[in-house]
Amino acid sequence: MTTGQHGTGNVRPSVGGDAPLRPTNPPGTAKANAQSGTAETSTSAAKASTGSVKASAAEATTGATGTDGSAGGNTSTSTDDTANISAASNGATNGAAGGSTDKDAAEKATSTGSRKAGWWKAWRRKAGTADAAGKADVGTAKAGSGTDAGKAAAGTVVAGSVTDADKAKTGTTKTGTTKTDTTKTDTTKTDTANADTANADTTKVESGTDAGDSAATRTKTKTDATEKSADAKAAGETVADVAEKDAADGKTKPVEAERWNAFASAPEPAPSRLTRAGRAVGRFLVHEWTLASLAAVALAVLMTWPTMRYPRYTLPQDYWDPSLQAWQMAWSGHILLTEPARLWQSNTFFPELWSFAFSDTLLGYAPAGMLGSGPEDAVLRYNIMFVLAHALATLGAYALARQLGAGRIGSAVAGVAYTYAPWLLAQAGHLHVLSNGGIPLALAMLARGHGWSLRYGYRPERRHDGWVYAGWLVAAWQISLGFGIGLPFAYILAGGVVVTAVLFVVRRLRTGRALPFGRRLFVADLVGGAFFAGVGLLMAYPYFKVTELHPYAERSIDDIRMYSPPVSGFVTAPAESRIWGGLHEGARGALPWHPEMTLLPGFVLYALAAGGLLFSVWRLRHRLLLLAGVLVTMAFAMGTRFFGGSFTYGLLFEHAPGWNALRTPGRLMLWTTLLLALLAAGAVTALTDRVRELAAQRIPSWPGPWLRLATLLPLLLVIAEGLNATPHQVVPTQPTAMRAAEGPLLVLPSSQNQDQHVMLWSTRGFPDVVNGGSGFTPRQLDDVRRVSQSFPDQTSVDYLRTLGVRTVVLLRSQVVGTPWEITIDAPVESLGISRQDVGDAVVYRL
Repeated sequence: MTTGQHGTGNVRPSVGGDAPLRPTNPPGTAKANAQSGTAETSTSAAKASTGSVKASAAEATTGATGTDGSAGGNTSTSTDDTANISAASNGATNGAAGGSTDKDAAEKATSTGSRKAGWWKAWRRKAGTADAAGKADVGTAKAGSGTDAGKAAAGTVVAGSVTDADKAKTGTTKTGTTKTDTTKTDTTKTDTANADTANADTTKVESGTDAGDSAATRTKTKTDATEKSADAKAAGETVADVAEKDAADGKTKPVEAERWNAFASAPEPAPSRLTRAGRAVGRFLVHEWTLASLAAVALAVLMTWPTMRYPRYTLPQDYWDPSLQAWQMAWSGHILLTEPARLWQSNTFFPELWSFAFSDTLLGYAPAGMLGSGPEDAVLRYNIMFVLAHALATLGAYALARQLGAGRIGSAVAGVAYTYAPWLLAQAGHLHVLSNGGIPLALAMLARGHGWSLRYGYRPERRHDGWVYAGWLVAAWQISLGFGIGLPFAYILAGGVVVTAVLFVVRRLRTGRALPFGRRLFVADLVGGAFFAGVGLLMAYPYFKVTELHPYAERSIDDIRMYSPPVSGFVTAPAESRIWGGLHEGARGALPWHPEMTLLPGFVLYALAAGGLLFSVWRLRHRLLLLAGVLVTMAFAMGTRFFGGSFTYGLLFEHAPGWNALRTPGRLMLWTTLLLALLAAGAVTALTDRVRELAAQRIPSWPGPWLRLATLLPLLLVIAEGLNATPHQVVPTQPTAMRAAEGPLLVLPSSQNQDQHVMLWSTRGFPDVVNGGSGFTPRQLDDVRRVSQSFPDQTSVDYLRTLGVRTVVLLRSQVVGTPWEITIDAPVESLGISRQDVGDAVVYRL
């Protein structure tokens, strides 16, 4: 179908494609039996897109000599199709019955059509001549198969009466056939005989056939016309010649519309590879998870400031445990590149075996440890991972809340509350505790892969085994960072698997059918769970060896009692809290070991979680389950303070494998914080949904943006409560003497804290050192520290030679108040060793 402006000939392809238009009612035809001598006159109608022009065969041949049959016809707009066709049909019927031209009926139909079409279309109708040609507003109409077409500038109407030769042979009375002259214009001369002619929006009215011809006949007519057009073009024939041939053969030829394609809108050009890549990058940059990740990193930089102010020279909180963990990352990256088989036999605690397993290893950060070398790079690496650990925790909790059904703002509250809870500020020197983002992230991935949501329940159509594999992989990475928080995570995952399996079995027994799960999902859980368990066992094996070699390294219930916090610890903030630190100084003084007993998750978080019990998007039973989880994890975090721990922490300590290695129950507050954050996310999401509804109902809608802006208040309050006052200590510079000292070596003075600096200094070249600091002290190192108090003397020299020590470095800056303050300048020639001053240290070569 082609459309255009009236009378202009400006044609454009219509949406309809190549499907021919058909009139609402079939055109009237007058038929007479050949034996009775009646004339068979075919009535045709030509239609245009916006103003369908219908000219009957009788009208086109009115006034022609020798014409016995007549048909009424009219020309009208498309809105008068029914009236026009009806008039033509009546005229044709009268002509057939009387054997003469019913001129009154034709004139009546013409008059009716003219009045309906409007005075401005009256000039289009030419009646009473044999050369009648109707002009269409836009498009092409053909009537009378086998007659010449009168062509106009913008379209062509072909009208005429035709005699069916086959019927004539059987005695059909032939009507006089008059050919109309063809009016040729420049447009007509255009070569449009293409194979695409069938696609043009052309209305064909077939003469000599019933209105109910089969689709097969019409299809064959189109095919023949297309073939003949192509042949004619190949032979150099003009359009008029082809039309005359077709008229002689009694066939219709569709009129092509390809010449009007120039007036169509230009197709959108295919984008180049660079354009497609740019669009993909643009979509990626504005995606929710991209924005969430960038926001998490930016917030981490701000909330941990001034960590990134001097990242190569300072460490957050103190320079003892952070120095140890900076060495751990450096060692794992170095040894995996050079000698992976020696991973667990570190360069510290010489000559101890399995020394890398003396504390949590942060092995999952080994790829970062492969970049850079030396103490300064180790400090820089630690600070970067310190910031990224906060960002990952925020993103992980956000993803978990989103997967469970919370809104964006509610999920943001959950992510910030989980990461920047005030109690975690006291753990600023424990990167293995702060590196907890893999826990909520793995749970979010597993929930998404299984199609489960707290708000919407189990949706089998959303299952995806890829997310299940990813979830188990992240869980395995999380446990590789350390068992301090990884071991409880492993037990909770195992418990979740058991509970899920039981629920499926119970449903099967109760309803007789199980929920759809799928073989692929089952395989993903089986493979992923086996991988997670395998990583856990590989990580646990060195710790079992350490326990076997050093039985005294195991924790006792008395150790647990010393670190168990009272109930008051849940409302007491650490000194590193900028908001509550100074106000809670007295409360901290009443705690036996306040760094591990100040467990305030945030008063704002408490308030939001309490509100979430009453007003939330979560169902009531889910809120009650979250509340139960909060209370249970609090009871476990109290260690032996909750009824002696007989039914909580003490039970796990006695019977759960590996649990006796955890000496600080208060770190289970991590799970309490996560559950509180989910309760808060449900409340904030319900609030934002309600605000959105109110804003939509307001007229005028101007208060809407202000109401939505008010929903950010809970997020801002949670952020404010997480502001820190963490000190950042300058890391001691590596002594010049250690840069050229040959190992194995011993650095004096030696102590738990001082040796952690030595471990960091050893990252330049990783020489074997006797020094080391960890969660426990090997007895051999105790002996070294005790014997070396009198160094240099014969006893200490002989003992160190027995261990294989070749160099001793004595730091002058550290000997004040120690026995070495007197003996540091004593002669050593009689001991068979050499002595050399190197910078601020004295180097003894044994």
